[in-house]
Amino acid sequence: MPDPQVTVNGLPRPLAGVPAHTNALDFVRGLGLTGAKEGCAEGECGACAVLVARPDGDGSRWAPVNACLVPALALDGQEVVTAEGLGSPEALHPVQSGLAEVGGSQCGYCTPGFVCSLAAEYYRPDRVPGPDGFDVHAIGGNLCRCTGYRPIRDAGRALGAPATDDPLLARQDRPAPPPVATRAEGFARPADLADALALLAEHPEATVVAGSTDWGVEANLRGRRAAYVVAVDRVPELREVTRGDRGIEIGSALTLSEVEAALGDEVPLLAQVWPQFASRLIRNGATIGGNLATASPIGDLAPALLALEARLVLASADGEREVGLADFFTGYRETVLRPAELIRAIRVPTPLSARTTFRKIAKRRFDDISSVAVAVALDVTDGTVVRARIGLGGVAATPLRAIATEAALEGRSWDADTVEAASAVLAGEGTPIDDQRASAAYRSAMLGNALRAWWAEDWAGESAGEGSP
Repeated sequence: MPDPQVTVNGLPRPLAGVPAHTNALDFVRGLGLTGAKEGCAEGECGACAVLVARPDGDGSRWAPVNACLVPALALDGQEVVTAEGLGSPEALHPVQSGLAEVGGSQCGYCTPGFVCSLAAEYYRPDRVPGPDGFDVHAIGGNLCRCTGYRPIRDAGRALGAPATDDPLLARQDRPAPPPVATRAEGFARPADLADALALLAEHPEATVVAGSTDWGVEANLRGRRAAYVVAVDRVPELREVTRGDRGIEIGSALTLSEVEAALGDEVPLLAQVWPQFASRLIRNGATIGGNLATASPIGDLAPALLALEARLVLASADGEREVGLADFFTGYRETVLRPAELIRAIRVPTPLSARTTFRKIAKRRFDDISSVAVAVALDVTDGTVVRARIGLGGVAATPLRAIATEAALEGRSWDADTVEAASAVLAGEGTPIDDQRASAAYRSAMLGNALRAWWAEDWAGESAGEGSP
């Protein structure tokens, strides 16, 4: 097996001897590429953003990621571009010159990260040049502490089309680098699922990482070190979306951005979640399986998948088993996963419920942790609720189903009186606590208001059965 290496700004850089816990940010700064900075070490500020070539159909795309979270060894065989690789003081990249022209940089600490996020937007294949074609959420994961966002936004809105001879644009016409098997001291990237399961059987104490958006924070801020790391982010069998009689099966190692692109509006409830889930930088790294395996009680994805009655396919060297997501979480940050077992796929049963909603209560509308999250999937026939599924986050030690509220809805007329009665039940679900994000009383109140708000926004004025199948 060849020694690991990564291409950075067009040059091969050896990774041999790099410790398993060294992140990509420290690695590139060690190369003298000090544009990327450590601002928060947890994926909140985007000062560390770099570009990575990712698969996109028959070609590739430049995806910005938080370098502070990605293990350097996880970039073996990959192509990375930092702000220095986009342009130089003598020959600025159009994004860099655009920021300079509108005064989009003051202290400059955050600027290279903004440059990389804006560059990814600049090269987005379906972007229409001009103010209306700029997606402001492209920089939603980048924090500026002194300039203010208007000039930075103006720089993005003023971006034209890349020149036809732009080498980074041309690079997107070729496939992204294929995954490569990696072995290093304390670190392995398996070649396929069988290799991954064999590694986990050999190292049952191993820490499984994919996007490392959770483990990277533990390593950076709490000094956690893994005895052995198995990176499954590029395992082919974990990166597929299939559709069949049992529903939609989503590979656990697909990033949230990849799942979003693959599903589009096919699962409307998930389509409501993605824009509210962290930032594009995080969604480009975080995987759907990793998000569930962390078992966070305040994750946004679990409530939606609970409302969809998702099931998990768990794999080990001994075979596969399937569990309902509602039975997967056993306690705070605890699951039914056994040693040497991983999530292979998430199954979403079809047909889907006709009406769904996702309500996230947080201090900021975007890029924030939930205080409370409520997902509802409802089927109404001839004015009667025939099926209700409700997933909750932020109100207990685990994500959970609102079983009592579901029972209060099913078999009853879907009208304002039923909504009010069910809302009173919903306010009593879970065991909310007081913490820095919200009080227990506030969380209960927000639970109770979730159905009321949905009724007022989407149903009031309709007759009970109107628009129902």
